[in-house]
Order: sequence, then structure tokens, then C-alpha cells
Amino acid sequence: MHYTYCDTPVGSILLAGDEEGLKLIGFQREDEREAPGADWIEDSAGFKQVEQQLTDYFRGELKDFTVNLAPHGTAFQLKVLQALTRIPYGETRSYAEVACEIGHPKAARAVGAANGRNPLPIIIPCHRVIGSGGDLVGFGGGLSVKRYLLDLESGKQQRFTF
Repeated sequence: MHYTYCDTPVGSILLAGDEEGLKLIGFQREDEREAPGADWIEDSAGFKQVEQQLTDYFRGELKDFTVNLAPHGTAFQLKVLQALTRIPYGETRSYAEVACEIGHPKAARAVGAANGRNPLPIIIPCHRVIGSGGDLVGFGGGLSVKRYLLDLESGKQQRFTF
């Protein structure tokens, strides 16, 4: 697995992947850092496309990512991740709505768990999933980052300039 770090307005993030595609985006929060595996190779060259797309996203110039993704998970988790990719930029869905969309209307908590295990946040937009009452709940990058991303997409957040 190859990896690099990418600076963003929400802090440095770890990018990791291989010939299959991007496998991991890890937030580098002070209280919880995603670390590369002992056998991973630092190599920024293979991540130029994703870094450019993230830059364009944070500038407000990109709404749909086109990088090759290779997330891993159970069949249910992958079904949830696929559903997340269909939530349009600037919109939100509740966990219950996602559960209904994937044909498991009573599985809102399981959707929440799968959402929490999303290995590719931002690109697979788990930040667009909120509580049924409109509350911001759960996000690997922290709720302030989730708010930042939602505000960015709704036009409320100042666009980041590099």
C-alpha cells in the first residue's frame, strides 16, 4: 500500500491506496490519528489526481469526484457506501432515509455503523448523513469538520483558497 499526506482546510489527511484505487482517507485529529501501516510506502506521486480533486472540492469548484476508489467492507457496508455516493452535493439524508433506500427500512442503526466505518470520507460523502431530527451526529473527522463540509456545500462556508 502506498500513502501520502494532503493538507486541506480541515487539516492534514492521510491518503492510502494501491493499484486497485484509493482505499483510505484518514483524518489526523489531535485526539485520534490514522497512521500508515508498518509495511506501507510513502509515495506522493500516485495521489496527484485525488489531491487535485480535493483542492478543487475545497475551492467549491468540484461537486463529483472521479478518482478510482477501492473501499473494503462487508456486503452491507459496501451497499451503504454506494448509497452515500448518490446523495447529491449540498443535500443531506437521514440514516433512516439511507436505510430505506437500500431496502432495509429498519436498519438505521446498522446504516449508522456502516457510515462510521466509511474508509473514504469526503469522497464517499458520509458527512451528508444526519440524524432524523436534523442533528449532526457522528463523523470520523469530528462534528466541526462535518459542519464545515456541509456549510461548504451549501455555500455558507467561506471557500478555501490555496
